[in-house]
Amino acid sequence: MTDTTRILLADDHVLVRRGVRLILDNEPDLAVVAEAGDGAEAVELAQAEEPDLAILDIAMPRMTGLQAARQLTRLQPDLRILILTMYDNEQYLFEALRSGASGYVLKSVADRDLVEACRAAMRGEPFLYPGAVTSLIRSYLDRAGQGEAVPERAITDREEEILKLVAEGHSSKEIADLLVISIKTVERHRSNLMAKLGMKDRLELTRYAIRAGLIEP
Repeated sequence: MTDTTRILLADDHVLVRRGVRLILDNEPDLAVVAEAGDGAEAVELAQAEEPDLAILDIAMPRMTGLQAARQLTRLQPDLRILILTMYDNEQYLFEALRSGASGYVLKSVADRDLVEACRAAMRGEPFLYPGAVTSLIRSYLDRAGQGEAVPERAITDREEEILKLVAEGHSSKEIADLLVISIKTVERHRSNLMAKLGMKDRLELTRYAIRAGLIEP
């Protein structure tokens, strides 16, 4: 590869960003051109800087890496996306691939895998750590054996946005202001969420949001 890959790096922990940047900037063909502290900022910077590759953490405030990946895939279909996470979790892995990411890298082995994952993404190839490949194959064989397709997501993108903000402790009015929608619309989405997920209150929604990786415990 002769051209330098311009990278947007998004993680809400400054020390993590610093460490990852050291790994990437040490390579002659990779350069971090922008850093974001959350998913919403990542979307804004991606549109402003037009990087070749976005590396997104999953659990970030305002907007998760998975939410940002879905939005960026719609807005900038040529942008390559990698998810960098501490979660060795099958659910997040499937959601990352469904969100448009071409790779899933664990932070615990980022010093070993991340550079290779960046180059694979720019070649148009997927990158998955060995355990993820095993999970995918096992899940595919299980579903194929039972004649099932990969299940659809339980909630919509908008419902997920509202779920995350509810779990972060925002009121309906604050959510309405943040998303530029009416309080009535927020309340309707919230009711739909509770009905779909079979939940009764904010506490149960918050527990679900933690399990889904929308907020950190």
